[in-house]
Amino acid sequence: MRDAHRTHSPQDQADGLRRLFATSRVRFIPVVSNPHVVGGGVLLEGLCAAFAELGLHTLVVDAGESAPLPAEMASIDLGSCIERLSKDVSYLAARGLPMRYINANGSAAQFLEVVSEAAPFADVVLLHASAAELARVVALREVRPVLLADTDSMSVTHAYAGMKWLASRAGLMVYSLLLACSPQLRLSDRIAQQISSCADGFLGAVLRDWACMDPKSPSSAPISAEIRHLARELLMAAPPGAALEASVNASPLRPPVRAQMHRAAVATV
Repeated sequence: MRDAHRTHSPQDQADGLRRLFATSRVRFIPVVSNPHVVGGGVLLEGLCAAFAELGLHTLVVDAGESAPLPAEMASIDLGSCIERLSKDVSYLAARGLPMRYINANGSAAQFLEVVSEAAPFADVVLLHASAAELARVVALREVRPVLLADTDSMSVTHAYAGMKWLASRAGLMVYSLLLACSPQLRLSDRIAQQISSCADGFLGAVLRDWACMDPKSPSSAPISAEIRHLARELLMAAPPGAALEASVNASPLRPPVRAQMHRAAVATV
């Protein structure tokens, strides 16, 4: 009897977790942080406003390079560290927090479960972090990362580098782009086309859609049609509970190409 219990208990537990996560309503949307973007916070606010129009509550998990450090209670009671900014938006300071959940495979996918449990009221979780950190949390998940950029060339280079990292290390091949600039600026078309062309030609990845938001616009300005469209596309690309269900059997990250080449070289010696 004890042998049978040992054989079936872990599988039963995993099946129970899968059923639990499959019924979860939360959608995870990774946002690649970009320290070169001026007004990046306004872009996140625009997405939150678009989700709010659809009756969804958004939790912004801010783990970007310039985000505040998590509160001391984060490792004990994460829910108590979440700040309600409005009836539609909550905020969690989380710089470095996902890395506390690294497993033996180098995956931090468990962080998704922890956030979901801490914020059962959230319909959407915007996980704002560097590409390297996101790769450890959402590798091979059913999500679409959002790239941030503006008209500065360094921001565009950083956005593409984030896409390259996530495509090669996390197997994520479809992206959206949010530009901090006026929608009337012709340069925005060239930037989007440049990133799209490089993604397709060098990575085999796809820039599915993109939108502009002027960071100088007043907060009372109406949400543009293209921001609404982008928000709906992101929701459709992230089925409720899909990322959580996948995190039950978190896979190790893909090793960088240079590591594979090094192993091959050693094997021939």
